[in-house]
Amino acid sequence: MSRKQAFQFLELPRQMPQRIPVELRTSGDWGELYGKFDKADAQYQAGRCLDCGNPYCSWKCPVHNAIPQWLQLVQENRIHEAAALCHTTNPLPEVCGRVCPQDRLCEGSCTLEEFGAVTIGAVEKYIVDTALATGWRPDMGSVTPTGKRVAVIGAGPAGLSCADQLAHAGIHAVVFDRYEQIGGLLQFGIPSFKLDKSVIATRRGVLEGMGVEFRLGVEVGRDVTMEQLLGEFDAVFLGTGAYRYTDGGLAGQDLEGVLPALPFLVQNARIVTGGDTWGRPIAGWEDKIVLPDLTGKRVVVLGGGDTGMDCVRSAIRLGAAKVTCAYRRDEANMPGSAREVANAREEGVRFLFNRQPLAVEAGPDGKACAVRVVQTRLGEPDARGRRSAEPIEGSQSLLEADVVIIAFGFSPTLPEWLSALGVEGQANGRIVAGGVNADGSQRLPYQTTHPKLFAGGDAVRGADLVVTAVAEGRDAAASIAELLLG
Repeated sequence: MSRKQAFQFLELPRQMPQRIPVELRTSGDWGELYGKFDKADAQYQAGRCLDCGNPYCSWKCPVHNAIPQWLQLVQENRIHEAAALCHTTNPLPEVCGRVCPQDRLCEGSCTLEEFGAVTIGAVEKYIVDTALATGWRPDMGSVTPTGKRVAVIGAGPAGLSCADQLAHAGIHAVVFDRYEQIGGLLQFGIPSFKLDKSVIATRRGVLEGMGVEFRLGVEVGRDVTMEQLLGEFDAVFLGTGAYRYTDGGLAGQDLEGVLPALPFLVQNARIVTGGDTWGRPIAGWEDKIVLPDLTGKRVVVLGGGDTGMDCVRSAIRLGAAKVTCAYRRDEANMPGSAREVANAREEGVRFLFNRQPLAVEAGPDGKACAVRVVQTRLGEPDARGRRSAEPIEGSQSLLEADVVIIAFGFSPTLPEWLSALGVEGQANGRIVAGGVNADGSQRLPYQTTHPKLFAGGDAVRGADLVVTAVAEGRDAAASIAELLLG
């Protein structure tokens, strides 16, 4: 490397792709916030990489991407090779390039962070989008069909990742999902301004070209039984996700105008893509929740994670007059991506930190009209090392609200059709995978207490990052291949 290349990071500042102007975002533009690098910008930003001997970016990445190597290939304009290298570790790189919290992962661990980290996520997005648009597809020429068949339950990131890797092993994967589109929360939970849904459609075409089969609108336990799947397939992967929202036990949370975050985001995704309209019961939550028109409304979102940020930024685009995010700790302890918080603040979201919700108050019409909160201070660390939020006596106040969205997080549920087969679950609904059987025998990684059933992603870990689910689906496929193929 020449001296000029070695110090390119000093001559060329960190740069993100151009963003949609804030005035368009606040007037209802659902396009992806960040645009795309062109060839020159991608090469300039990739050239800032020091190619340090111990790539902290790769170690911090849950899938351990070969980041310095594909940044070098971008500089050399070897885009198809870069795409192939991306796919050796990550079956969904174009998704992770868009939705990963790079500021907490690869870019946050970049050696150049003090000077401006390499723009890894945007370059990853450039690589895969460019390669797919110019005809690149995964090379399946050396794959030999084995005659083995595996059912994948759930077309979310864990299931799609698992199906991809099974196809590379010559195992026919059939993916079942209760929704009408693939992607799980990639399609229905993450808003279009972070992940355009055409990206998911393109990935579906890639997977089908690899031989993956999708059976959508099929719910296991209703339309097909586990006994049928176990009889038809050699193994089953469970990527059922985490859809049960955390119940904060707030007084008044059942009032009209109070919505759990996930049904709000799912229904909104359907509306934005033309699949539904306002004022109808939310599919999957019929007779329980009706998504209201937010135009001119005061919206309060409770919770400071990435789901909360998706909610506040969606509410802005839906025409809410005032959007407030209330979080019980300070900003430094907020779990959401700092980049997403900054984008939300720029779009007009008001943040109230150190506010713990106590109850949702009803107005004269019986609908939600305010959230009662109390100010907090940070106390001693809890069992996970996070400082607890302690209420300050006499500091209660009201936040006026026409709509309240609860975003306290999500957890999995162990379905009856799994427990009936002897699949062990934890008290919090997570599927037990890996470990040791009662007889002392060692289970394969991601193998459940039923020898033919494997599980990964949020169904095992609880609600977590997309890239973590991708990693677990990938690695579970390796265990399945070991079981079936030795």
